[in-house]
Amino acid sequence: MTHLKILLIALIGIIAGTISAHAVIEIDITRGNVQPMPIALANFEGSEAAMTSSGSVRDIGANIAQVVTADLERSGLFAPIDQRAFINSGAASTAPQFANWRAIGAQALVTGSAVLEEDGRVRVEFRLWDVLAGSQMTGLRYFTAPNNWRRIAHLISDAIYKRLTGEDGYFDTRIVYISESGPYLDRIRRLAIMDQDGHNHKFLTDGSYMILSPRFSPSSQEITYLSYYNDTPRVYLFNIDTGRSEMLGEFDGMTFAPRFSPDGKKVIMSKAERGNSDIFAMELSTRRIQRLTTHSAIDTSPSFSPFGRQIVFNSDRGGSQQIYVMDSDGANLKRISFGEGRYATPVWSPRGDLIAFTKQLGGKFFIGVMRPDGTGERILTESYFEEGPTWSPNGRVLMYYKKYPYDNRGGGGETQLWSIDLTGYNERQIITPLDGSDPAWSPLLNSR
Repeated sequence: MTHLKILLIALIGIIAGTISAHAVIEIDITRGNVQPMPIALANFEGSEAAMTSSGSVRDIGANIAQVVTADLERSGLFAPIDQRAFINSGAASTAPQFANWRAIGAQALVTGSAVLEEDGRVRVEFRLWDVLAGSQMTGLRYFTAPNNWRRIAHLISDAIYKRLTGEDGYFDTRIVYISESGPYLDRIRRLAIMDQDGHNHKFLTDGSYMILSPRFSPSSQEITYLSYYNDTPRVYLFNIDTGRSEMLGEFDGMTFAPRFSPDGKKVIMSKAERGNSDIFAMELSTRRIQRLTTHSAIDTSPSFSPFGRQIVFNSDRGGSQQIYVMDSDGANLKRISFGEGRYATPVWSPRGDLIAFTKQLGGKFFIGVMRPDGTGERILTESYFEEGPTWSPNGRVLMYYKKYPYDNRGGGGETQLWSIDLTGYNERQIITPLDGSDPAWSPLLNSR
């Protein structure tokens, strides 16, 4: 059994007790510009004398609180209050003195504790309090190995996010992307993976061959990607648990942008032949390939709708690069983008309500969204070059990459990962060890 499977089994065995009361606080994330909610997060109580392989239990408790604080702040929906302003400590063992928390402007309060069990596991508990109503909103208990404390922190962040917004969080997730280094004409591209906050970073390939367009499976611990080994395009499946790659096939001509179907049973891709490219789907169990488009134009960047009934892609069949939607069998094809500029890399939201895209117009690049019928186009960000949007599993945040221009002395040219929420107000850089491009967001890990 792999390490990751052991981790998941440990978390499946979570003991959870929830006490809910009617709350007067909530965040309406459907509004345009949301005012962040002031929230106080106290360090989780823990014994300094209780030692684990990951340090003292007290340190684990403090570290969990720090990660939860960072998760919530980064979402743009919460404004964590500096602990130096706290009037009391927020001990988990006693009921909060709500007047002291109201005095510093807190609307919500998080307290917690970490305890070392006799079997070597750590028991982590937290409570979310409605400071205005003076009541507990939710409380959960987790049992896990000490070195999984960061994963527990993300699970707590997700629980808080869901209780206060009514929607699933996105913190217990990972990002796979292309790590880039070296000179412009000789870039080394490695497949890399990390938690959504940039921690637990790991390279999955050694850079000896080019890697492009990695994508997560929605139903398993697998990634599909395109490789140019010995200058031959191949599509691979990479199992994160085992670290093993499986070649799906060698294809004549150039192959682009492989992506899973929502049930994880198919891979859809674009394949170029004789100056044009069309959309193909492959059944993973049989390796049977189905051609979905036949046109002299360039059809590429396909993406399934959340239920797999439709496919969005971009094509220049109308004379310029635009976005099209068709049924999953290739029928009922129609154009949905009619704005100025060239549209590319469309990706259907996990919620099904929006399609993200890249747009090029007037020497700039833009990341935007539109409804599946093409209405409601809205630009979220613009820069010299940005591309490759990928959705968080709750459909509220996009990640993408930016490339910066070279200067007269040969400097510049960096590529960086960025995220932005649907309001367009909360843009954040995702720090990576080297340059980064072409990110892909995993589903929630505890949903598998």
